[in-house]
Amino acid sequence: MDSKRADELLKKYWDCQTSLDEEKELREYFRQTDVPEDLAPAASLFRYFDEQKTNSLNDDFDQLVIGRMTQTRKSGTPGIKTLFTYSIRIAAGVAVLVVAVFLVRQELQRADGVAANADLVDTYDDPQKAFEETKKALEMISRGFVRAEQQAKKINVFNEAQEKIQNQLKKEAEL
Repeated sequence: MDSKRADELLKKYWDCQTSLDEEKELREYFRQTDVPEDLAPAASLFRYFDEQKTNSLNDDFDQLVIGRMTQTRKSGTPGIKTLFTYSIRIAAGVAVLVVAVFLVRQELQRADGVAANADLVDTYDDPQKAFEETKKALEMISRGFVRAEQQAKKINVFNEAQEKIQNQLKKEAEL
């Protein structure tokens, strides 16, 4: 076969349009040592394929693998994969148990809550006294909000100062 035919068959080969006979023809062509330089990469690929066909595992390999498998089983020590599998199973079981307890507890609390709401009793007999206690509680909450607002103002002042400093540094860097 000449190089022109080989090039033509190679194009068909890359397009997956060659027949088995044409592929055999290509393999025979690339087995020869004097291949044109433009076909050298394809020649090395076909030679690699031929080389790989001759490689095979011998019978010792099968016996070695079987021996190691039985040795691992006999040793009795679980591997990391086995420990991980058991750990995941235990964790899943614990998670299911925790969720079940949580759901049952919520259901019991809901049932108790309904019963507790039926037993609501006023803690103050005098409405004026109840009003005064509520007023005190609301004033305490109000004072807390005022303190929080003062702290927020301090933070705002700090942020503004930080922005001014950064802007001044940028201006100095630009100059």
